[in-house]
Amino acid sequence: MFMRKQTITLSFFALVFFLITSCGKDKDFTPTKTKTELICSGTWKFDKATASGVGDISSQPALACYVDNTMTFSSNLTGTISEGANVCTTPAPANFTWSFLSSETILRLSFTLFTGGSPDFTIVSLSETSMVLSQTMTIAPYPATTIEVTFKH
Repeated sequence: MFMRKQTITLSFFALVFFLITSCGKDKDFTPTKTKTELICSGTWKFDKATASGVGDISSQPALACYVDNTMTFSSNLTGTISEGANVCTTPAPANFTWSFLSSETILRLSFTLFTGGSPDFTIVSLSETSMVLSQTMTIAPYPATTIEVTFKH
């Protein structure tokens, strides 16, 4: 009988200890940021570009005027582009508007960022430090190809 009381008492204290230690807040919990918060978290600059079937095209002369640009997105769905020292023949607008489409899987800009492209980019990935966008482009005389552009903070 005495052993049974000890077992019940020990079990009770073990249960209380377990409940007390497991009910605290998780200190490592970080709330997930929305895509709007992520895209608006700082200034984005060109990191690299790849094309299907070709690989890395970052050093192509056609991209030279884009790689030194920076973009900033604001939560009011506006943005700014700062042309770097190498300005494109048709410079990007200093101000633009943007939006998400298709459950935030498409980023739409109010202008065409790359010659031969469109204002819509598929969001491949978006984090606090990296934004990877893709779209199909046609630059004569080449056939349509999918490019993937990576921007970073």
